[in-house]
Amino acid sequence: MAPAKINLSLRILGKRPDGFHELETLMAPIQLADTLEISHGVGKGVTLICNDPELTTGEDNLCIKAAWAFRVVTGLDHGISITLLKKIPHGAGLGGGSSDAAAMLKGLNELFDHPLVHEELEQLAASLGSDVPFFLGNGPAWCRGRGEIIEHLKEDEVLPGRTLLLIKPAFPVPTAWAYKQYAQMKESGKLPVEPEKQFLGGLEIVNELEAPVFHKYLLLPVMKTWLRRQPGVESAFMTGSGSSIVAVLVPKTAAEEIADLKQGILSEFGETMWVCETGWGMGDGE
Repeated sequence: MAPAKINLSLRILGKRPDGFHELETLMAPIQLADTLEISHGVGKGVTLICNDPELTTGEDNLCIKAAWAFRVVTGLDHGISITLLKKIPHGAGLGGGSSDAAAMLKGLNELFDHPLVHEELEQLAASLGSDVPFFLGNGPAWCRGRGEIIEHLKEDEVLPGRTLLLIKPAFPVPTAWAYKQYAQMKESGKLPVEPEKQFLGGLEIVNELEAPVFHKYLLLPVMKTWLRRQPGVESAFMTGSGSSIVAVLVPKTAAEEIADLKQGILSEFGETMWVCETGWGMGDGE
């Protein structure tokens, strides 16, 4: 399984010499997940079958990149066959591609009798993408650097048990564009002095990419404001670089109330909205 994630906090601390941004983000895996099946393939190639026709199955796919990177590092030249059942939408800020890549690395390491230790897997994951190392773990964590420095939550940092609603419009938001837009707005002095704060238990919710993304994609701030006005919603925020908005529901929200809220979202913003009810991944939350 390759779980999605949400960013409960995302702060940008500056630009790094390597061109990436220095981050401090609190990420948590959730129950929504893709499923991968990895097996020995015919010959020496790497093949991928996927249920999502919009997703490339060529060399640009992160699963393919992870498989080739693993083979280069280990010296293996066996054929690899991959079947990917996508449930996490792409361009959503939910980390689907990064999670798939991490699941590939873990799956291949198991399939070929663990040629790499965890530290080697981490290095390989970091070479594939900033979020990939996070998905080698199995719980919420603070991620720093460009995302590759992982620190698990302290004992007093607990995610309270909550039901989550994920709402994604039909359009994606390109991650590279969002960070570029952030840098341009910061340079021109157009960023808010302090982004709006919300809380989940004792944890602060903030996303510094909301301002640049909301500046262009005007539906997203309207949706966030609407959600925060609903009686069953405790907090609402964009995850990652978008385009998904997360609604954290108040504790013990009844199933009928959740159903009404889902219908309300579709009535207010259109039937093209993707709405998914989920919760924290295994081991998360009280």
